[in-house]
Amino acid sequence: MLENINWQNASEELSEKGFVSLKSILSQSQCEELIALYDKPIYRSTINMARYQFGMGEYKYFNYPLPNLVQNLRNNVYPYLAKVANQWMNVLNIGTLFPEKHVDLLAICHENEQLRPTPLILKYTEGGYNTLHQDLYGDIWFPFQMVIFLNQTQKDYTGGEFVLVEQRPRMQSVPIVLTPNQGDMLIFTTNFRSVKGTKGYYRTNMRHGVSKVRSGVRYTLGIIFHDAK
Repeated sequence: MLENINWQNASEELSEKGFVSLKSILSQSQCEELIALYDKPIYRSTINMARYQFGMGEYKYFNYPLPNLVQNLRNNVYPYLAKVANQWMNVLNIGTLFPEKHVDLLAICHENEQLRPTPLILKYTEGGYNTLHQDLYGDIWFPFQMVIFLNQTQKDYTGGEFVLVEQRPRMQSVPIVLTPNQGDMLIFTTNFRSVKGTKGYYRTNMRHGVSKVRSGVRYTLGIIFHDAK
């Protein structure tokens, strides 16, 4: 339901906090359709998180061509986020300008040998979790990414909260714990956010992860806009 989003308000909240939660972006049937893809042979890679000490769970990276729903979300949300990204680059005096269209960002990725698609579906069963991390994948990366919650907290699973941690310079870190509902979309910073201080803007790093699932099975769709090496 992207057409119902007030992108002005969403962009302002994203710029202010480094994340924004948008309600009911996908219907229940669309979420179930994506979950049903989990066991299909359409992925380039399957990652056992415990093997790499990323946590406990499994995720699968889609291969190209992406499913239509995933491709449309990636293409249609990107232009709104590029505006905020370029505002951050400007106030932080970073000499990067992101293109208006997602296809042009991918062209830059591919010129730098980042050719592999990064959208993925993540699955956590009881005891599953994800350690705090950032999804960069190469020298070319976009400052925002998205996660869409494909089943319902407190019904299909308990625990499994989405966690953001803001690492403030010379201060204690701030934890942010979120429990979106099925079909909700969370947009958040990939690496850092811009903060206005008394002497201008500065960066504060942010990482994200997932707390332990206490029961049930938790599915999410992750959409990263840059491709990977």
